[in-house]
Amino acid sequence: MIELQNLVKHFGDVRAVDGITLTVPQGEFFAVLGPNAAGKTTTIKMVVGLIRPTAGSARVAGFDVQAQPLEARARLAYVPDFPFLYDKLTPWEFLRFTGQLFRMTDTEIARAADELVPRFSLESWLNKPIEGLSHGTRQRVAIASALLHNPEVFVIDEPMVGLDPHHARVVKDVLKERSQRGMTVFLSTHQISVAEEMADRIGIIHQGKLVAIGSAADLRRQAGTDGALETAFLAITSEAKATTVAE
Repeated sequence: MIELQNLVKHFGDVRAVDGITLTVPQGEFFAVLGPNAAGKTTTIKMVVGLIRPTAGSARVAGFDVQAQPLEARARLAYVPDFPFLYDKLTPWEFLRFTGQLFRMTDTEIARAADELVPRFSLESWLNKPIEGLSHGTRQRVAIASALLHNPEVFVIDEPMVGLDPHHARVVKDVLKERSQRGMTVFLSTHQISVAEEMADRIGIIHQGKLVAIGSAADLRRQAGTDGALETAFLAITSEAKATTVAE
């Protein structure tokens, strides 16, 4: 459902993404971990078509993101770590606007909203201007609107930013349920516990390279540890850094 083939991105002399090849099948919950400036967000932006790769390709639901952008974007949803919302709109207006972008009828929008609004506890805020909402409430509006058209692929960067424990649990539950029903989830996070709890597979990106991939148990085996996943993550990224320095 997501296919990355030798994906490369340069920013001047900086090689932000360095030849990532990856396939995430339909219905898989895939999480990406990595240190700051590892290339996670740059990879995501190439997956969703916001930036053009220097080399390689990204395909979503069988469509090349650069060559067939409308077909690819019609089948995916993207929520960045700090989503942009139209502050003068209300959450209901924003949901309706988003649904119309995906050519949903008013009946389809209302039916999807009837499920998502109470699930994300948005009833009290539905007709208030977005500019007056807290960051956590805005995040819930962004996620609900992204799910409105029932995307085949859902890409989200740092989903738990600003969410209280209750609503973080709701987001986890909704994404896992959708994944089990066939939606492919591609999630980037710094929270190792979120990746371990939610993901079917985890990829570790370090200095632009995909240095490890597999289940939490697979990563522990690769690192030679049976302790916390954090310990495996630190061992794998330290080894990758040492290899890069040696090269």
